[in-house]
Amino acid sequence: MNIQPFFDAATWTVTYVVWDPSSKDAVVIDPVLDYDTDAVATSTASLEKLAAFLDEQGLKVHYVLETHAHADHLSGSQWLRDRYGAKVGIGQAIRSVQEVFKGVFGLDPSFPVDGSQFDVLFEDHDVITAGTLSFEVLHTPGHTPACVSYHVGDAVFTGDALFMPDLGTGRCDFPKGSATDLYRSVHDTLYALPDDTRVFVGHDYGGEGRGIDWETTIGASKRTNKQLRAETTEAEYVAFRSARDRTLKVPRLLFPSVQVNIDAGRLPRPDANGRRYLRLPINLFS
Repeated sequence: MNIQPFFDAATWTVTYVVWDPSSKDAVVIDPVLDYDTDAVATSTASLEKLAAFLDEQGLKVHYVLETHAHADHLSGSQWLRDRYGAKVGIGQAIRSVQEVFKGVFGLDPSFPVDGSQFDVLFEDHDVITAGTLSFEVLHTPGHTPACVSYHVGDAVFTGDALFMPDLGTGRCDFPKGSATDLYRSVHDTLYALPDDTRVFVGHDYGGEGRGIDWETTIGASKRTNKQLRAETTEAEYVAFRSARDRTLKVPRLLFPSVQVNIDAGRLPRPDANGRRYLRLPINLFS
C-alpha cells in the first residue's frame, strides 16, 4: 500500500491518495476545491494537480472518502466523481449535520437531509472494499457528529479528530460538536489501535521548530499529544477543550464550505438567471 499526500497551503489541508501498487486500485481522501474568498470564485488547480498524479500512476479511483463535512475548505469530490466515476462516501451521521445547517442557511424545503446526496453512507466498523484495498470505518465524532476515520493496514486517516502531537485535536464548538465525544473517539477508539499504527492527519499548521507535517503514530500521540495523552482524563480534556474553543475565531471559509459540503461537494444550483449563489447568515455568532 502506498500513500501520497497533497498539502494545500491555502487551507492547511492534506489530501491523500491511497493505492495498491500492484492492482492500481486507489481511493482519495478529503480532496480540495480551490476557493477565492475575494473573487467568490472556485478553481481546480489543486484537483488538476491531484488528477495529474492519478493519471501518471494509472490509478483506478474507486472512492472519494470524506472524513466529515469540512468547515475550512470546499470538497472537490464531485469533480473527481465526474472524472473517474468514483463513489463519494461519508459517515451516516452526515444526516444530523445536514439537518442543522439546512436551518442555518435557510435552504429550500426540498433539500434532503437523509444523506442521499452521497453515493455511500458508512456505519461504524463498516469495511469498504476498493478493489484490493480494504478500509475499516471508525466513527470518531466530536469535532462534528459525523466524523469518521479510515483504518487500512497499518495506517489510519483521522481527519480533524487527531492532529500532530504538538497541535493536539480538533475543535468541538461547531453545532452538535462535543468535547466529551471527541475524548472518547480519540482515547477509546483511536488509542485502542496498535501503537505503531501510522496516523495521517487532515490538517497541519506547522509547529515550533518544524515545518508542515502530516504523519505521526498512535504511540507518539498517546505519549506526547499536548491536549490528549493516554493518561489524560475525560474531565481534564473537556475542561481544556471547552476553554480553548471559546478563544478560537470562526473558520474563514465556514459558510461556503459547509453549504457546499453537506451537499456532497456540489455547488448551489443555478438561479433563474443562470448564476449560482451562496447564502451567508448575518450575525449568526454575535
